[in-house]
Amino acid sequence: MTLAALVTVMVALLLAIPARAAEETSPDAGRVLSPAMNSYYLEADPDFWRDTFERDGRELYAQRQAIVQALDLQPGQVVADVGAGSGFFSLLFAQAVGPTGRVYAVDISQPFLEAIDERATQADLSQITTVHNDQQHLGLPDNSVDLVFTADSYHHFEFPHAMLAAIKQALRPGGILAIIDFRTDPAVASAWTQGHVRAGKAQVIKEVESAGFRLMDDAAWLHKNFFLRFRAPSPDA
Repeated sequence: MTLAALVTVMVALLLAIPARAAEETSPDAGRVLSPAMNSYYLEADPDFWRDTFERDGRELYAQRQAIVQALDLQPGQVVADVGAGSGFFSLLFAQAVGPTGRVYAVDISQPFLEAIDERATQADLSQITTVHNDQQHLGLPDNSVDLVFTADSYHHFEFPHAMLAAIKQALRPGGILAIIDFRTDPAVASAWTQGHVRAGKAQVIKEVESAGFRLMDDAAWLHKNFFLRFRAPSPDA
């Protein structure tokens, strides 16, 4: 990572922090974050962000195999990796669901998706399909996925209520929504994280349950992140 690239990213992130103050006050109906929170990803450099997301010191990357194992994916299942980023979880999910399954790598960043396509081709994982979405839609068919997974991305949802509605629509009845995101507890979170992350665990649970999901479990083995799984409504519930 060059010094110039680091400065560029830090400036963009600092500009995004005041977006928290826009919560529930934006003239855009339902928006709780300013687009500044995500604008620097739209023309992202995939190589730079791959080095950032897939570094050994990042908890999500260090625990990636344990996280996939905890999701208990089965061959033939369909998974949506929402906010796929560099795609390392998408690749692992594709291996878990096998050639009869399907993984949708969903992101607002076209450069990220192009890089994921390239990685999937190199790994001979034709079961990965990239999907370019926006901040209020997933771009997936109704009742099409068994699991929606989002890691360190929920706090980037500009319209969380709209996105949760879209997620519920895409999930099959009784499907699972798994959310991993940063803890905001000062005991484990830096001042930057506390300012950057819109909603802590309690707020996320409140929002997701308000959207009609039921909390299944709250894993406690991650240190800097929380790991929640929710069940989508089913007709016989």
